[in-house]
Amino acid sequence: MDLIGPDRYYLQFDPHAVQVASGAGERRFVGRAAARIPKLYVVSSRWRPIYVGITRQPMRSRLRLGWTADGSSGYYGYEWRHALHAAALDIWYHPEPARRTALHELETIEAEIVFLIRSRFRQWPCYQTEIHFHASKPSHRRAAVRVLNHLAKR
Repeated sequence: MDLIGPDRYYLQFDPHAVQVASGAGERRFVGRAAARIPKLYVVSSRWRPIYVGITRQPMRSRLRLGWTADGSSGYYGYEWRHALHAAALDIWYHPEPARRTALHELETIEAEIVFLIRSRFRQWPCYQTEIHFHASKPSHRRAAVRVLNHLAKR
């Protein structure tokens, strides 16, 4: 499977608020990142992936949830918002977003990326709080390698 992307954004934040910027000077999520389509995203700090996630929400909504969660539903939000002040955000998209299995396929790639990070750095992404494993195909593993290779080029 050939993922579309990535789109790169930069995050500046404290535990209570986040500001977004793109390399093109946008101060908000635009295009596919702002759409309600399946996407896979990787948060990196100091050129190292610290969190891998998937969502169907617009990225603005997904980040808002990660910043406002208080644990009342069992979710405490992004732990990295308390420890860092800046991060890069790379977003990839499923080539067929309307496909019924698109989110499941991205979840499979997410797990493969996390496994590759563990293999390469001898440790899980430091702020990864959960992962869903599914049987993968060679296409999922190739997509994961492509994502990790992109992150290594920066």
